[in-house]
Amino acid sequence: MPPPACSGEAGGMVSALPSPPSPPLPPAPPVVAPRRRRRVVAILVAVPLALVILLIAAGAIWFGSNSARPTPPAAGEFTFEQPLRIPELAPSKVEDGVRVFELDAGEGRTSFLGGTETPTLGYNGSYLGPTLVAARGEDVRVEVTNRLAESTTVHWHGMHLPAAMDGGPHTPIAAGATWRPQWTIDQPAASLWYHPHLHGRTREQVDAGLAGMFIIQDEEEAALPLPREYGVDDIPVIVQDRSFSADGAFSGSIGMQFDGVLGDTILVNGTVAPYLDVTTEHVRLRLLNGSSARMYDFTFADGREFALIGTDGGLLEEPFASTSVPLSPGERAEIVVALSPGERVALRSQAPDPALHAGGAAFDVLELRAAASLLPSPELPKTLADMPEADESDAAAHRSFEMSGHSINDRQMDLGRSDVVATVDTSEVWSVHNNNPLPHSFHVHDTQFRVLSVDGRKPPARLSGWKDTIALEQDREYRLLVRFEDYADPTTPYMYHCHLLWHEDQGMMGQFLVVEPGQEPDLRRPEGDSDDHHDH
Repeated sequence: MPPPACSGEAGGMVSALPSPPSPPLPPAPPVVAPRRRRRVVAILVAVPLALVILLIAAGAIWFGSNSARPTPPAAGEFTFEQPLRIPELAPSKVEDGVRVFELDAGEGRTSFLGGTETPTLGYNGSYLGPTLVAARGEDVRVEVTNRLAESTTVHWHGMHLPAAMDGGPHTPIAAGATWRPQWTIDQPAASLWYHPHLHGRTREQVDAGLAGMFIIQDEEEAALPLPREYGVDDIPVIVQDRSFSADGAFSGSIGMQFDGVLGDTILVNGTVAPYLDVTTEHVRLRLLNGSSARMYDFTFADGREFALIGTDGGLLEEPFASTSVPLSPGERAEIVVALSPGERVALRSQAPDPALHAGGAAFDVLELRAAASLLPSPELPKTLADMPEADESDAAAHRSFEMSGHSINDRQMDLGRSDVVATVDTSEVWSVHNNNPLPHSFHVHDTQFRVLSVDGRKPPARLSGWKDTIALEQDREYRLLVRFEDYADPTTPYMYHCHLLWHEDQGMMGQFLVVEPGQEPDLRRPEGDSDDHHDH
């Protein structure tokens, strides 16, 4: 190896040694930078393109599956064959001034279809439960005994009562145990209902049959000339959809439906293909959407008008003439329909509003069969209830709730987290928005709210009364006036959630505490629960 050339300063002299010949240059490396850049650019383009393709494919699958979702026979293609079962009235006794009911949740077998039996759950029977009736001002106690092999709860949907009596996921009833909630009925006459609210298992238990109606009466409603003879001209109508396997068991799965399990058979009060023999000129139907996912838009096959007289929380201010009333899971409506002697007419569900993304099927639900002669019914009163103007001027807070996927405000259910803390004896404005095409509804425990506006406009008449559950059309803002009266408890929360029960079970639910002014919240996680997020 030749010696290195010397350079530098040495008295201003530079070495006179001749420079060695330069070594040959190495071959030039291949040009790779442009290729690498092209690969990076290709990746940067391919990844978002793949995401777009996946989103388009998911949307196509969703819309395709919804167009092929399980549906009952088309409207007009149905034969009504069985008399409508009327749930019995729950017996009660008065002990020390308290009206006491007893409910046993247990397993059973029910014959819905000829020649088969279906494993079911029910209260005081094999399927569904009795109708509880109590009057405003009464103290009531319900002794609920759990004879199931697993825990359950009983939630009094639409009831104004203390949080510890509400029956949400914070008050599970262990197998073999008895729960004895007691409270004072303090709200207007209304059609409420009861059902399980077990953390992550609500849909399974409701779909198996655990549900029933709870009717509240008051002096004002009792003084009105309305149909009110239970089972004669005042009829509970609990509408559910189910599918059956060949051996009679309930069938169906979530699949790609995204809104929950849908059925191809309609049950009314547990009756398949039902008809109701009508003996009076007017009949009052207390409609309850008892399905876990399906949305209905109730109408009559001949398009006749009926009077909408009440919604979730009680009577409207006056009867509202209508030809249809849409109900999402958990919603109720009371309607009065007039019949002529000898006629038959089918109660039907027409296709829901497309903005709900809840399918496009129309099918029959229940046939009304008028007798050859009918007992006369009085004319409906022009005024039903005093409905004060919804006033938001003194609202203590304004809150927003974004419903998306299976989350509310990008959060899923955590039994140990309080999402809202409200002060007793105050009102708040809650703005609720469904920002994606999944069907959603919004239910608030304890309180009956008023709908202030829908997309800035006055709500339609069917939303003008007291509500606890409301269907959410995509990209519309629903402003609700929510009031927190009477009951404060810094340790036990109430719920708000989507009432499509699979969504609820997936974590689309939040919690709110009601506290006294200046009181600090102290939310207690249920014993044995350790979830810090919901992953069912």
